Amino acid sequence: MPLVAAAVCPHPPLLVPEVAGAAAAELDDLRAACDSALTRLLAAQPDDLLLVGAGPETTAFSAADHGSLRPYGVDRAVRLWKTTCAGSERLPLSLTIGAWLVGRTGTELPRLARSVAADAPPSQCAALGADLVHRAERRTALLVLGDGSACRGEKSPGYADPRAEAYDDGVARALADADADALLGLDEVVSAQLKAAGRAPWQVLAGAVRAVGGDWRGELLHHTAPYGVAYLVACWEPA
Repeated sequence: MPLVAAAVCPHPPLLVPEVAGAAAAELDDLRAACDSALTRLLAAQPDDLLLVGAGPETTAFSAADHGSLRPYGVDRAVRLWKTTCAGSERLPLSLTIGAWLVGRTGTELPRLARSVAADAPPSQCAALGADLVHRAERRTALLVLGDGSACRGEKSPGYADPRAEAYDDGVARALADADADALLGLDEVVSAQLKAAGRAPWQVLAGAVRAVGGDWRGELLHHTAPYGVAYLVACWEPA
């Protein structure tokens, strides 16, 4: 079975202390939860790490590609993996923060990355997840990057929406229960209205786990909504 574990983390730029500045301590608990999720992911002893996050289009990236924190006030490149090869500044925000989280672990494991179009329908997301699993030849751990709704209050990026809290609670239950069907049931239109950047990547995860088969167990490590955006951290492992 090539998929040995999965972790779900959010991707706010403020996770990076240099970006957050004086407010860095406000996300200490979230940062610690992400670190714990990565520790659990590596404990499954994968041969490869595969990062999946939303982007403008569905595409694969080379190991030397990188993202940048420049749009968020810090002139710093974040490489996916290899630093000795020429790559391009191509990573979307989700994978840039994912690469930063992996970099904090100090692991030398090979890592690959795929973006999924933010507006990809659930069927395409599930098919991508299944394809990633079927193509994997070595033990692979999946790091899935995605935020919940961005409509949790009048000061949130998407302003207040009364549906947002129930939506995020439903996602939290699905992640806690490793419920692939519940994730695949997330409505793409409602998710877009609530500005939930994680919908498509979560459905890639669900498609991958469904393709692998067997029983999986989940654990929700974190669920908060500072700044009006829901941040969820979870781990999935074969039962």
